[in-house]
Amino acid sequence: MGSPIILYAATSCFCLVFFLFIIRLFNKLWWIPNRTQAVMGSQGVRGPAYRLVYGNTKEILSLRNQIWISPMGLSHDILPRILPHICSWTKQYGMNFLTWYGSRAQLVITQPELIKEILSNSDGTYPKVQAPGFLRKILGDGLVTAGGENWHRQRKLATLAFYAESLRVTKSNCLMFKLKSIIVMLFNVFVPMQDMIPAMVASVEIMLKRWRHNEGKEIEVSQDFTLLTSEIISRTAFGSSYLEGESIFNKLTNMSFIASRNAYKIKIPLIGDFVKTSDDVEADKLEQGIRDSIIKMMKTREEKAMKGESEGYGNDYFGLLLKAYHDPDMTKRISLDVLIDECKTFYIAGHETTTKLLTWTILLLATHTDWQEKLREEVLELFGQQNPTPDGIGKLKTMSMVINESLRLYPPAVNISRNVEREVRLGKYILPANMELVIPILAIHHDPQIWGEDVDIFKPERFAEGVAKASNNTPAAFLPFSSGPRICVGLNFAATEAKIALSMILQRYRFNLSPSYVHSPVLVVTLRPQHGLQVIFQPLSVNQRN
Repeated sequence: MGSPIILYAATSCFCLVFFLFIIRLFNKLWWIPNRTQAVMGSQGVRGPAYRLVYGNTKEILSLRNQIWISPMGLSHDILPRILPHICSWTKQYGMNFLTWYGSRAQLVITQPELIKEILSNSDGTYPKVQAPGFLRKILGDGLVTAGGENWHRQRKLATLAFYAESLRVTKSNCLMFKLKSIIVMLFNVFVPMQDMIPAMVASVEIMLKRWRHNEGKEIEVSQDFTLLTSEIISRTAFGSSYLEGESIFNKLTNMSFIASRNAYKIKIPLIGDFVKTSDDVEADKLEQGIRDSIIKMMKTREEKAMKGESEGYGNDYFGLLLKAYHDPDMTKRISLDVLIDECKTFYIAGHETTTKLLTWTILLLATHTDWQEKLREEVLELFGQQNPTPDGIGKLKTMSMVINESLRLYPPAVNISRNVEREVRLGKYILPANMELVIPILAIHHDPQIWGEDVDIFKPERFAEGVAKASNNTPAAFLPFSSGPRICVGLNFAATEAKIALSMILQRYRFNLSPSYVHSPVLVVTLRPQHGLQVIFQPLSVNQRN
């Protein structure tokens, strides 16, 4: 009698579990999406229809693949190429519209007033979205994706690492440092990083030394800028050289390509969780390799500290992370996983942004030689043939205008995402919980209603009187480093690094675009030239340098 009863009970349990699973699946894939679509539709928000399981990802992939298969003409009108779905659906459905990443609702917002409300929020109403899929393997719970108390702790460490030395903190001026830190956090009024500038200058000199062997010949500069910025972030944040971190950089780059080609691929529920693709296997190996390399770096630094060969764990960013990892106060201590995620975030974010900024700025100056000459005059007037100085960097007004225009036309990151964890009012809309908000930076930067009908023209003079005047006093119109409380902590670092590199290049060379250059911007986590950037550099004569 026992066996039939046990079999009946087991069968009943299986049926119940299976029934609950079907209900949950139905709720996730059908009921919630259709209810969300109805709720937003009743408020006048429309968008492409929800497709079961995949949402709109297949449509987005199809649009992108059709366009990316061939290059474009030498134009800065890149929105239809990089975000073709945003470009098309904004015209079709309006400034704010609903799309679907699988079964997850995404409200795309291009209305500046709403963007300002989202990004200026400081009470946690719109937290960061957890990085999806392969991108999570790159960023984990680092500063870019962390939320709540974890973010506050990690932000404080990053701020100390990149600004404490330049403020020259001592016991006597500790209060002043705290006051300036508040200014930094709230108003983004950063001072130049005097103690990091020598490392930046030395790294640029190494790059320019390589260029001397190819003067008058074609140089593919995007790779050289990658090496340059990797060397700088290695020296300043990790107290090492690019060669010591080369393995980590290479693995993170490979992870970026995997994340990019899988960005709009949705896994089938249940099956996708158990079946691993070749990209899954490769990404797991890369992630473990990165983890092992960082742990090896940790042990080396810890051993030196134990032997007294160094002053504690060091005062660079890596040293501050190690101090936090070993903090005797458990409430202040960070975990090994957080430490590793922070290292990954700063290795890739610390060089990617400036690499792309330098690359696109050189493209713009190579094709607009009048502005190249204006910058050269400013640089030579301030520095002559001497290396850039902290005081002089702050006076490069024309260069700041050029950099801002470069960031407007070619922002390294093209989207910002936020989460709606509970029902909330945004402007006139009532947003349901578990919705994602997407702010397409590139679309905002190329909006003629904000920047004028010449929006796709390179015009640095539009920034002559600041961002507000350039954007017709539109709020949240210029977002290359985001905005509000979570503005990029590396903003000043990237701008200083770029100004130094550009100044030293302009002191030595005139340059033009090579005939072999193919204009083909693509999105591989950040915005980059698909086939590199080929430039021909001609050395300036002695008279031209004076």
